Amino acid sequence: MSALEKQLHLGRLPPRPPLPGGGGQSGSKMRMGPGRKRDFSPVLWSQYFESMEDVVVENETGKDTFRIYKSGLEGPVLLLLHGGGHSALSWAVFTSAIINRIQCRIVALDLRGHGETKVRNPEDLSAETMSKDVGNVVEALYGDLPPPIMLIGHSMGGAIAVHTAVANLVPSLLGLCMIDVVEGTAMDALNSMQNFLRSRPKTFKSLENAIEWSVKSGQIRNLESARVSMVGQVKQCEGAASPECPKAIVEGIIEEEEEEEEDEEGGGSVNKRKKEDDTETKKEHLYTWRIELSKTEKYWDGWFRGLSNLFLSCPTPKLLLLAGVDRLDKDLTIGQMQGKFQMQVLPQCGHAVHEDAPDKVAEAVATFLIRHRFTEPIGGFQCVFPAC
Repeated sequence: MSALEKQLHLGRLPPRPPLPGGGGQSGSKMRMGPGRKRDFSPVLWSQYFESMEDVVVENETGKDTFRIYKSGLEGPVLLLLHGGGHSALSWAVFTSAIINRIQCRIVALDLRGHGETKVRNPEDLSAETMSKDVGNVVEALYGDLPPPIMLIGHSMGGAIAVHTAVANLVPSLLGLCMIDVVEGTAMDALNSMQNFLRSRPKTFKSLENAIEWSVKSGQIRNLESARVSMVGQVKQCEGAASPECPKAIVEGIIEEEEEEEEDEEGGGSVNKRKKEDDTETKKEHLYTWRIELSKTEKYWDGWFRGLSNLFLSCPTPKLLLLAGVDRLDKDLTIGQMQGKFQMQVLPQCGHAVHEDAPDKVAEAVATFLIRHRFTEPIGGFQCVFPAC
């Protein structure tokens, strides 16, 4: 539920850090200074991961294919589970950061209904089904002798990681990490999620447009991550005139910038520019969301209800990373005071903590693994948090 929870709790988040050069944020516009234009072009997964693989899971009713992205050759496996609506590509920048700090292997998974994973029933996003998927992928990859594995999940993926651990679907589990998912906060937000989903653009005129929207709307605050991550969130419409893809909705912040730039340049009329854009949009293949999250509502409660106690019941070492300490509910507050898990608060982040601050998340995870002697540092990395 990555983008969902982040938007729903926007009022609780710390203010955004100032832009480079000390420039503040004015209204809906984010400027980089005179003559400087930010690059919103998409970036390939291969800039961050070493390989990509489609894992086939067979059972009595047929085959499912799960897309994974991998890096690293030795050390424990960090199995990364993304939030709702996102994909394995949301872990791209984090992967580059962690792989240069400790000996580890990365496996980032597109969960069912997301990214490039193809399953027979993509609408079934129940916690039970998705946690079984994780176990099946581990078995398909490693057989009966899997290496030590740490489950790391963001938002919905964090909930699925806990359900997977509790069901003992990863027998070689050595650690568990949830990123910005807390039962109390998530349950309180359920009633507002549909309103948030309705407020998002339904389509984009290009990948660049989608990336620009994600950054300027605050869904992803790190442009580098947005350029690779948004490719996994949207897909090209089959036809620009199809019922599912009406005329592209171009976020107002983008249109406003185009108009202002035109006025500043003293160019042709704004109306003429809009007509040209409309004509160009009709020629292009539009982009829309890969998954309609609004249709998954019946599963939301099952992801999060009872999550705190499930997390606390897991016998493996546990790490909780949050964007704000106010997200802690009663059960986790008591558990944290009793030392049942390690917690790290990373301020100046939105809900997509691992995308907004990939280096800080990598440092926290690396420190956790080294502290428990699950791996060794490389490249001169030193633990930076007091817990080490």
